[in-house]
Amino acid sequence: MKDKDMLRESGKDGMLQGKIIKGIAGFYYVYAGEDTEEGKRIYECKAKGIFRKEKKKPLVGDNVWIEVLDEKAGIGSITSILPRHNELIRPAVANIDQALVIFAIVKPEPNFNLLDRFLIMMEQQGLCSIICFNKQDIAAKEEKEMLQRAYASCGRRVLFVSAKDGEGMEELRTLLQNKTTAVAGPSGVGKSSMINYLNPKAGMETGEISRKIDRGKHTTRHSEIIALHENTYIMDTPGFTSLKMFSMEKEDLHRYYPEFAEYGADCRFSGCVHINEPGCKVKQALEKGKISHVRYKNYRALYQELQEQKKY
Repeated sequence: MKDKDMLRESGKDGMLQGKIIKGIAGFYYVYAGEDTEEGKRIYECKAKGIFRKEKKKPLVGDNVWIEVLDEKAGIGSITSILPRHNELIRPAVANIDQALVIFAIVKPEPNFNLLDRFLIMMEQQGLCSIICFNKQDIAAKEEKEMLQRAYASCGRRVLFVSAKDGEGMEELRTLLQNKTTAVAGPSGVGKSSMINYLNPKAGMETGEISRKIDRGKHTTRHSEIIALHENTYIMDTPGFTSLKMFSMEKEDLHRYYPEFAEYGADCRFSGCVHINEPGCKVKQALEKGKISHVRYKNYRALYQELQEQKKY
């Protein structure tokens, strides 16, 4: 049954369905109610004690039912959590459909090693990624073409946009539609500008949460969801800024470089990891320019890192 149908058929006064968009110190901020010109409301909620008994903790991203306790003050209580279609480990969030990995073409120049780490982390958690390069309005044609060549065969959608002049942003909006998307990327790449372009009210919504919290600025960043449109959300996820990859065997790393697969099947040795083995078709493809030197350099660096981890 669709969410709206559930809401219509609930038949319970003071009950609303919504999505947890932020959680701090036992308080959950739920975006709920019917869509209006002003948008839905944000309710400050505590969770019913039964969740502790069941050892089930509400997560940012959860779809929930709340009981409205004080409509004027925007106070409620979470009464039930709807089934999750996924649950991420780091950060601990639920119901994420895809990832948007944002880097700038210039200012700052992209850190390719970090970009590949993000892509691997997303895939390890079962998320498809979109790679989005911002600031194309101030980038040279050659810089854009280099990035296009490097990531053309990486198995992910690659977009070039400008949050400043709007170029490419409508295509991005279409890719985000009806999904909850986790955002990852370093500072200074224009994430806030992109979110504000997609939803000019985003700053007001986060400000509403700040007023509800009324506890001053929090130094610790928390995962937070911002509504772009109905059933379309974007999640800023501080847990994805970690440089450390999840644990894996170094021999499995090549599986996260899909452009290797076409050539790796013909390597001389079946267990070839494409580092120093003779008869490696991946390295031959690299020499012929069929595999990106940028990507292969990152692969070698990450392989070495995994190898060093096993020593300690």
